[in-house]
Amino acid sequence: MATVEYVRALGEGARIRHYHEAQRGKIIAFVVQLEVEFRGAWRPIVRYDTAHGQAHIDVYDTPKRKRKQFLDLPSGEAMTLAEEDIRDHWEQYQDEFLRRNLR
Repeated sequence: MATVEYVRALGEGARIRHYHEAQRGKIIAFVVQLEVEFRGAWRPIVRYDTAHGQAHIDVYDTPKRKRKQFLDLPSGEAMTLAEEDIRDHWEQYQDEFLRRNLR
């Protein structure tokens, strides 16, 4: 089994964390999350993963409250979607999270 893991900066106070496991070229598990620096700590605000046995996305309204949506996609496709979504929309996710939580 092959494992890939990395963290990359996206911009000021934002980064992407990526982890996946592949077996024979097929993604069997993954986590791709957008993290923002909030009140002195890195917090996940959007996370795609395969926990609970199915690919899904968690969007955090606050550091402790999230919304979950299951994805009807194979793990490999869901992981690609996650990377593209976070890469293309991280600033919007970051702005919305900070606006909701810096009142």
